[in-house]
Amino acid sequence: MRTVVLGQGYVGLPLAIRAAQVGYQVVGFDTDADRVKRLQAADSLSPDVPAEQIAAALANGLYAPTTRPEDLAGFEVAIIAVPTPLRDGAPDLSAIEHAGLVLAPHLQPGCVIILESTTYPGTTDDVLKPILESASGLRAGEDFHLGYSPERIDPGNRIWTLQNTPKIVSGIDDASLKAVSDFYQSLVETVVEVATVRDAELAKLLENTFRQVNIALVNELAVHAKQLGTDIWAALDAASTKPFGFMRFSPGPGVGGHCLPVDPTYLSWQVRRKTGRSLRLVDAANEVNSAMPAYIVQRLTDALNRKGLPVNRSRILLLGMAYKPNTADIRNSPTITIARLLAEHGAQIEIADPHVGDPFGLDARVHHTRLTVNNVAASDAVVLLTDHDAFDLRLIEDHAPYVLDCRARLSGMNVERL
Repeated sequence: MRTVVLGQGYVGLPLAIRAAQVGYQVVGFDTDADRVKRLQAADSLSPDVPAEQIAAALANGLYAPTTRPEDLAGFEVAIIAVPTPLRDGAPDLSAIEHAGLVLAPHLQPGCVIILESTTYPGTTDDVLKPILESASGLRAGEDFHLGYSPERIDPGNRIWTLQNTPKIVSGIDDASLKAVSDFYQSLVETVVEVATVRDAELAKLLENTFRQVNIALVNELAVHAKQLGTDIWAALDAASTKPFGFMRFSPGPGVGGHCLPVDPTYLSWQVRRKTGRSLRLVDAANEVNSAMPAYIVQRLTDALNRKGLPVNRSRILLLGMAYKPNTADIRNSPTITIARLLAEHGAQIEIADPHVGDPFGLDARVHHTRLTVNNVAASDAVVLLTDHDAFDLRLIEDHAPYVLDCRARLSGMNVERL
């Protein structure tokens, strides 16, 4: 089966390689020429896809990365896995729209189109479907199948992968649902059929909004815990012993990636557009989590003041550029905001991250470094933002004059936890 995957990023690349592994003839389409060139050389861009898997798929002729729309001709299944960012606080669906326009000339009777990009309820029916029909002259549900299956990729997760994470599938009609379900049953262990595409679109936003709201709860408690005379980490440890009715979420310097900083806003935006009312809990959670980088800077400023040091010209070592442990994913990382704010205050900023190379592309006053005894000892303050396994925690405890630990991984008289 000739299969096209539009978008070869964190979602599309694992999907494309998995499809090639089960024997599909896969075209990996992306508009980023540099990304495609790297994939053609078996240079992996995902922590979930080893380079040797790409090399094997290229060698057996079952995977072909390309930027050429004409290479999409003759497909039987097409999956759209393109970015859906925010632009001026509103959903930007331009990549989905472009994908639809690129696919439409190659639609043929009986083919299957599946949207995986995270988006608001109604996108498949109201945005993608009209583009495909208008540009192809074919009718969805009559001439071709159309469905939605939200991605559930967690970059770097070695336990829950594309293959063993249950896959939600939906279609605009029964025949489309069956076609979408049949395709994914060949790729993953468990398929969960949902009656409508709007329900499937909402399910994805619900998953990420659930996390955003609960992280905001513990973040806000962390901000006020000291004034209450409490230790938020001790309270979380205690509450986590309850075997029912509680799920642990931990505070941190902010949220990153695509899902949490973006997806709940898609839901809030659509609710406001359709009903004229706001999702107050979601809006409040976005506000709380967005404020965490500034709070970290304030906590650090207060700590330096207690030592008689101004932030201006202080040497500050930030540990972790990626937004999550053991990955190189810096999308919307709170470290970016923290580094910028500190640099604006005149601090000398160094960032150590073994997974992210230099340059970071940040302020010229922000420099790449390694975690060493000399760097730690020479810093006025060290901030643990991302707890990569590669970080030597004992080294930090033994040699840092002061540490702001945002992940509750360190201990000692010189360590202050978030």
